[in-house]
Amino acid sequence: MKNYVELSRRHFNKQANQYDSNTSGYYSGPAKISCADVQKFLLNQKYETLLDVGCGTGWLLEHLSNCKNAEYYGLDLSENMLEIARSKNIKNAELVQGYADSLPYDDNSFDIVTCIQSFHHYPDPDKAMREVYRVLKPNGLYILSDTGVGGIGAWFDNNILFKLMQSGDCHTGNRKDLARRMEKNGFRKVKSKQLKGFIYTVIGQK
Repeated sequence: MKNYVELSRRHFNKQANQYDSNTSGYYSGPAKISCADVQKFLLNQKYETLLDVGCGTGWLLEHLSNCKNAEYYGLDLSENMLEIARSKNIKNAELVQGYADSLPYDDNSFDIVTCIQSFHHYPDPDKAMREVYRVLKPNGLYILSDTGVGGIGAWFDNNILFKLMQSGDCHTGNRKDLARRMEKNGFRKVKSKQLKGFIYTVIGQK
């Protein structure tokens, strides 16, 4: 059985030095589209604590911290991506290496949890969602922006393509699939929006 977590760690370690500057679809292009949408949404939200799961090079945290004073936390499995993030000296940000399905934070810790273009790398997506639900405060928001398809395209990716790839991609779904998964794991759907191509944002509330 493939170790998707280790494949993802190696994949992003290799990408780290080029990730911010290479805006192709294979590097940071989709993430920057997602980040722009999330930043716009958060401009009108009140929050004191925010966790970015799969924070990568800290692109979202850096931009948010320059706009709003709050406590920021970032978690990623790639040590090389975190090294780039730490070099940015993002104010009020604490960055740690860790895994989406075992968040090293107390229950009811965050007003906002974001997840940008990393959810399709999580081998146990339901467990990852339950972890987000656990660490969110009551009425907290889970903002998940990702790329994915549904229907026969999802079946092909999940059962054939991802089994051949070595990038750590392990499952896909469209925004309707993700909204249903959120609701299954206790969230109330707040917003579901298609951005560009197969990129979307889904927001759930605890």
